[in-house]
Amino acid sequence: MNPIQQFVRWEAEKPEAIFLQQPLAGVWKKWTYRQAGQEIRSMATALAERGLPPRSRVGILSKNCAHWIMADLAIWMAGHISVPLYPTFTGNTIAQILEHSETKILFVGKLDTWEDQKAGIPTGVACIGFSTYLKTPFPAWEDLVTTHPPLKEFASWTADELATLKYTSGTTGNPKGVMLNFGAFQFVMKEGLNAIDVKPGDNNRLFSYLPLSHVAERSLVEMTALYSASTIYFSESLETFGANLAEAQPTIFLAVPRIWAKFREKILEAMPQPKLDKLLKIPLVNLLVKRAIKKKLGLAKCKWVISGAAPVAPELLRWFQKLDIIIRDTYGMTENLAFSHINLNKVKIGTVGHVWPGIQWRLSEQGELQMKHPGLMMGYYKDEALTNTVLTNDGYLKTGDKGEVDREGFFTITGRIKDQFKTDKGKFVDPTPIEMQLLQNPDIDQACVVGMGIPQPIALINLSAAGKSKSKDAIRDSIAQTLEHVNPSLESYEKLEAAVIMQRDWTVENGMLTPSMKLKRNELEKANLEKYPVWYKMKTAVVWE
Repeated sequence: MNPIQQFVRWEAEKPEAIFLQQPLAGVWKKWTYRQAGQEIRSMATALAERGLPPRSRVGILSKNCAHWIMADLAIWMAGHISVPLYPTFTGNTIAQILEHSETKILFVGKLDTWEDQKAGIPTGVACIGFSTYLKTPFPAWEDLVTTHPPLKEFASWTADELATLKYTSGTTGNPKGVMLNFGAFQFVMKEGLNAIDVKPGDNNRLFSYLPLSHVAERSLVEMTALYSASTIYFSESLETFGANLAEAQPTIFLAVPRIWAKFREKILEAMPQPKLDKLLKIPLVNLLVKRAIKKKLGLAKCKWVISGAAPVAPELLRWFQKLDIIIRDTYGMTENLAFSHINLNKVKIGTVGHVWPGIQWRLSEQGELQMKHPGLMMGYYKDEALTNTVLTNDGYLKTGDKGEVDREGFFTITGRIKDQFKTDKGKFVDPTPIEMQLLQNPDIDQACVVGMGIPQPIALINLSAAGKSKSKDAIRDSIAQTLEHVNPSLESYEKLEAAVIMQRDWTVENGMLTPSMKLKRNELEKANLEKYPVWYKMKTAVVWE
């Protein structure tokens, strides 16, 4: 069954079960499957009355909220293709995507920078606003669902039809339109939910805060809810995030590495490491401490704690294990619907686990992971040439990630083929494994190893909150010790000449991170390449920008 059929099933079988919970001014507004169905069907009628050709593209530009999910379902119910956009996209990127996808209608919702973004909406794209979160001059969802009758006969779809165009956040170049069909969602949900033993009736709760335009959040949160009759909770704002999560107490929770680092910082602000270590050594007291921390974080009832989007430092995983929080590192990409590897029944730190069921995979001669399963993309929209560079003649996706498999079948990513750079000595360096070693130091929040135009690599570093609270001398000692620990494990041409402490954090807002918190190496290179020789020639282990 496709996502619409699944929703209609719960609408009929569990009409009073809670589907969505949205905090508004500190109060949780709830939609049952029946109530959500009425709004979704009425919006589908409003879309149908626009007279668009079947399978037109309809976009969603909003932060996560209940209306995002309902808009997605209304688009499909009306017989159209959804085009989610990251809520942090600039006006220029929004214009590029809407024009490339030929989007006809755009839902505009919960946004922080709307005044800067609205200029990116091309003339001719009609807009519908979520007035609950943002006042716009557009027709409001809240008005349209009260003035249009619910759609009774919803559109039918075949498994091989295009369901959504997901524009990647793009660590390099412009976003690409990944085409995913309904069959991909059906396959991933069937195999994935069976593997983690999630079934309707389990009363699972999901907490949605990572961008729903990202493949992992859409798959693990939206689709899991639709295929298991679960409840989705949302965060009202960054300020209320912690309180909202603690109230939701999800049974399945997904985060990216930076979230885990922030969680640790918050825990240690309340309970410094020496005190925590002491309490964890005391019988019974340690159990109370662990329970209190998990409840405060919102993970007291969590069965599946999952990390994705980027590698997690092993040291951070081990730190959380001491609190009985077992984080299962996972791996995937938009092109395979985030369905590739996970630490499932057994966790092996430093790896991304085993392949999910139903996947065929292989390693190329260069060590690149290639895979094939029904959840792969159909290709890149309007770009057959690019599609042919990543999909082989026999249907395998070339992931671009290099890796190794151990005797137990655990897969370790050793780097990106395209992330390699050549130093002045003519040696190729793979930065990812070195960065993972640097991130073992809790004073380091982010690290990027670079080396174009200089004889030896250097590391660009953003300090963590803990690091920023220390003196320059303390940081110099801390980072120097890390370099002394890391360098002996590297080949001579890989050894780090220096670590540069950057003045500005790398963020989504300044263009150094993608919306899914991945580092944009190309942008970082553009901003700092000419400085590399200066930093290199300083001949000191730790340099301040």
